[in-house]
Amino acid sequence: MTTSATEAPQAALGKLPKISIIGYGAGDAANNLAFTTATMFLLIYYTDVAGISAAAAGTLLLVVRVFDAFADLFAGRIVDRTYSKRFGKFRPFLMFGSVPLLLLSVATFSIPQIGETGMLIYAYLTYAALGLAYSLVNIPFGSLAGAMTQDPSERAKLASARTIGAMIVGAGLGIFVAPLITPENDLQSIFTFMTLGFVVVGTALYFFTAFTAKERVRRDVPHVTMKQSFAILKSNRPLVMLCISSFVFLTGMLALSTVQLYYLRDVLHALPLYAVFSILQLVITFGLAGFVPKIVRTFGKRAAYMVGGGIMGFGGLIVFFAPPSMVWLGFTGLVVAQLGIVLVNMLVWALEADTVEYGEWKTGVRAEGIVYALFSFTRKTGQAVGGALAAYALAWGGYVSGGAVQSVQAEWGIRAGAGLIPVVAAAIAIAIMIFYPLTDKKHKEIVAEIAERRLTRGSAAPMDPSLSTAAFTVNRAQSTPTE
Repeated sequence: MTTSATEAPQAALGKLPKISIIGYGAGDAANNLAFTTATMFLLIYYTDVAGISAAAAGTLLLVVRVFDAFADLFAGRIVDRTYSKRFGKFRPFLMFGSVPLLLLSVATFSIPQIGETGMLIYAYLTYAALGLAYSLVNIPFGSLAGAMTQDPSERAKLASARTIGAMIVGAGLGIFVAPLITPENDLQSIFTFMTLGFVVVGTALYFFTAFTAKERVRRDVPHVTMKQSFAILKSNRPLVMLCISSFVFLTGMLALSTVQLYYLRDVLHALPLYAVFSILQLVITFGLAGFVPKIVRTFGKRAAYMVGGGIMGFGGLIVFFAPPSMVWLGFTGLVVAQLGIVLVNMLVWALEADTVEYGEWKTGVRAEGIVYALFSFTRKTGQAVGGALAAYALAWGGYVSGGAVQSVQAEWGIRAGAGLIPVVAAAIAIAIMIFYPLTDKKHKEIVAEIAERRLTRGSAAPMDPSLSTAAFTVNRAQSTPTE
């Protein structure tokens, strides 16, 4: 970037154009054509279409999603070592990685009938490849928000936009696809045509993001070394705490999202309500989106995050204890839990972006890629554990595929996955965030000091990429907010 030291802070703290916010939201809509489709339908595809047992599918989800988590770290290093003068650090990955990602989604939902062992091998390979491709697109996409602005309210808008994009896709899948998941329909054809259509739509959305969501935050070190990456991660206590809390929260969230279709279909016997639930998800998302920046300004991101976690936990309690005959109560529990999930998801990306500045303040090196990669790594492991726990809950209850009437124990297994696991996860995630040190006030001080350092160095003397962490720490000690 050629922006001067004086202009860069002003640009980074100013308002984003609406087209940039919309474009960023479109990117997460594209992401979720692959991601949400997998989280919502892959387990039921494995059990009810491919014929893989629930226990084997649970192990598959656990193993491959842990592999995906390590793929995120690999992708983070690739991103931090990449820089294009024309397109920046992040947008090239969206442009050139979108088509392979979406084609692999088609392959993942196209398991050939080649015997139990052959199908398992195929499922492992395609889902692992999908996860790697997703990392190489999602890590740059997530990192892009921190490079677009440093203003907390604008970051909240970006977080809301990406949540809206994701929810629109999730609602569309719930309204138009979930009601078709019944034994009398040709499920393989449904998934094949759906994922093929997503190749076209997703590619268009990714390119829209690439050409509208621009980087505006100045960076002094375009290429981040491995040593600098480790120094950033080692010194970034807020990032570590946020990662742990998100890991636990995602465990509960993914358990719920993985089995909520089972819960509506096999416990409440009200599958048509899935479409209603998806519409309510959209209403909740759009309703909250307008208030989140104000919530952030009034209460701060940390407090709002904890409230959201508590709401999810309360909804989980309702889901777990609601008698199957009280459909309205169980459905209300799902809606309440979703309200908490949406609120947390709108805040967590802004919290993650704040930790980028904390790492830069500590070390003098701005590395969105590795910071987002570690954050995504822990979220992926949370997703792995949550999805696996949900599948194991089904297996514990004795779930029978193929539209069979489930036993009472099977229903309790589903209720545990949809309700009990989210309750425990929410309680732990909140407890961790009580001690989270990076308040909005502290972040504002850090951003101001980083800008002051750049002015002191002068725009004509950019930082040497080989600057060591130790050397910068000496410089930083001369003027630093109290931690």
